Amino acid sequence: MTTTTNLLDALPAGGRERLTAIAHEVSLPRDTRIFEEGRRADRFWIIRSGQVTLDQHVPGRRAAVVETLGRDDLLGWSWLFPPYLWHLGAETVGTVEAVEFDATVVRALCEDDPVLGRAVYRYVAETVADRLQRTRVRLLDLYGPQGSGLEP
Repeated sequence: MTTTTNLLDALPAGGRERLTAIAHEVSLPRDTRIFEEGRRADRFWIIRSGQVTLDQHVPGRRAAVVETLGRDDLLGWSWLFPPYLWHLGAETVGTVEAVEFDATVVRALCEDDPVLGRAVYRYVAETVADRLQRTRVRLLDLYGPQGSGLEP
């Protein structure tokens, strides 16, 4: 996880208030398919409780789970980068409580307020970098020489 607890905590006070004003709480039941790989990414969430699996389509097989997200994790970053299509799929493991944001509105706020925009982009970039690093370690554990993915 990034060094900051969640996206809202990473924002300057004014930006936090602006994002909170457009957010709304959602409750997603168990086994809810939240989004599909390749489809339009038009919103994102901060998970308050519960877990969400991220998965990758595998032709001829069941989708492969690549990561599980939980409390305070950012669910969705594809909304920030054109062409605004999901890179993965997502499904709830159990009931999930989350804060949902409209991506178009947030992108407009980021354009209007460069300080807010810089903070949002930085947080998302740190999140993506952290997840990439964790994925590399998992790949080394699976395919590298025994124990190569473990840190000393």
